[in-house]
Amino acid sequence: MVVPPYFDVPPKAYGGVEAVVADLVDSLVARGHDVTLFGAGEPGTKAKFVPVWDRALPERLGEPFPEVMHALKARRAIEYVAATSGLDVVHDHTFAGPLNVPAYQGLGLPTVVTVHGPVDEGDCYQYYRELSDEVALVAISDRQRELAPDLNWFGRVHNALHVDQWPFRADKGDYALFLGRFTECKGPHLALEAAHAAGIPLVLAGKCSEPPELAYFEKEVRPLLTEHDHVFGLADAAAKRKLLSGARCLLFPIRWEEPFGMVMIESMVCGTPVVALRGGAVAEVVVDGVTGRICEDPAELPAAIAEVRAMDPAACRAHVEANFGADTLGRGYEQIYHRLLRPGRKARAARWLDETMPVRVAASELA
Repeated sequence: MVVPPYFDVPPKAYGGVEAVVADLVDSLVARGHDVTLFGAGEPGTKAKFVPVWDRALPERLGEPFPEVMHALKARRAIEYVAATSGLDVVHDHTFAGPLNVPAYQGLGLPTVVTVHGPVDEGDCYQYYRELSDEVALVAISDRQRELAPDLNWFGRVHNALHVDQWPFRADKGDYALFLGRFTECKGPHLALEAAHAAGIPLVLAGKCSEPPELAYFEKEVRPLLTEHDHVFGLADAAAKRKLLSGARCLLFPIRWEEPFGMVMIESMVCGTPVVALRGGAVAEVVVDGVTGRICEDPAELPAAIAEVRAMDPAACRAHVEANFGADTLGRGYEQIYHRLLRPGRKARAARWLDETMPVRVAASELA
């Protein structure tokens, strides 16, 4: 298992990919697998940990050098472990890592790559399109692969979490919550406008440290703030759980094709419904009318905030337990690994192989 070098696994605060990988690793170990994790920072999972850097590199997120150098360091470490202890599959969660596939092929190691970001257009699409057919791509939502159907998709596994690591609270505070990066595509300015129209205070928590994020905050967010709003800043794991469990609802007014959206299942597992704009995987994650409201236009958000107050917090948590639990995550990837190792497997993966995917519980069963 190869993760980016920027945050610990699991992350202490920001780090969506790292949170998913931590739950995946622990789930696989619980299912009897021997997992070696290659990354940076401090060990924090049940896997054997091989740090390929002296420390995590959060301050270098977005720079090309650590991304490429991490791929090189990880390849050398994997070659050593493969030669001394043996490996069966490489599962890469990084951007540059798939470029190591020819080297892994020489070791007889098939490679799975989970695509955590958007791939429907631009540079990322071209990159994944040009990868060898031996790179088995795994989508994190149906919508993600629908937008790029010609990539070498080997399957889809929704992100998930360990339900028992998240608190449940039925009685809610009198505030709405925005939790995410401060960027236009995440829509914190829309969250503020909706909360003000609904007459409810808004707590804004999330990452706002890079120059584009800071510029956006000053231009679009700060002018909208009132005395009833609270800018919390970056929430660590404990603070995030407290904020999510106490909120009347999570506001998720995205303006882009977000591939998944971990914060939605983190909110629902705490018993907190989600008020979202339709986009990306929102309709795969939220059961409209049961665990939240999916709006077509920002003008619908204030009314939705009022509607979700009557929704059952227990139904929100039950939805996550049934569809996005960590064992579902481990089982989904376990099936992909076994199929990848099947003798005589064709290089080009069959598309839309839904038989490997967990069955979703119908909304009617939760109502």
